[in-house]
Amino acid sequence: MRISAETKALMLSGRMYDDLTEELVEARAEAVRLTNAFNAAWGQPQATKDALLRRVVRKVGESSMFEPVLRVEFGENITIGERFFANFDCVILDGAEVTIGDHVLFGPRVGIYTSNHAIDPDERAAGGCYAKPVTIGDRCWIGGGVQIMGGVEIGEGTIVGAGSVVTKSLPAMVIAGGIPARVIRPITDADRTGFKSA
Repeated sequence: MRISAETKALMLSGRMYDDLTEELVEARAEAVRLTNAFNAAWGQPQATKDALLRRVVRKVGESSMFEPVLRVEFGENITIGERFFANFDCVILDGAEVTIGDHVLFGPRVGIYTSNHAIDPDERAAGGCYAKPVTIGDRCWIGGGVQIMGGVEIGEGTIVGAGSVVTKSLPAMVIAGGIPARVIRPITDADRTGFKSA
């Protein structure tokens, strides 16, 4: 564990914590070193990349992958399901838990930001921060450039349109989009095309 149990418990509680401690600065530096190694392995055998990814995040399911470049704040608060795919330039700031389900797709430049700085400028300058978890259900598709804020849950099967900013939770099986993201319509049987993989 790169973060002590006491610090991690404080961060996961949602209360204010000091983002500028030596412990957290070093933990972020270690996350950069680990993601640099992972990103540099592009073109290497999948087993090599998988082993490096498992050093970056707490848990990742089979057949899950990130295109380069992946960046995380700490990595140890990230859990990823089976058959996840993230396109280029994914950023996950995991001051709180980030849980991603099975068969989830990310477009390029998706960002997940659990951490937030203090509103008061003096507290912010002193390193005041808080974090809230993000959960993305199974079979979601998060479009290119989507930004997901802390405290958000996205229900199973939901699509979030490109360029959206998700500030509040979204239910299952809807198409959502906008700034801030809102539900546009449900996903229904009328959306089926009859496609089956070969």
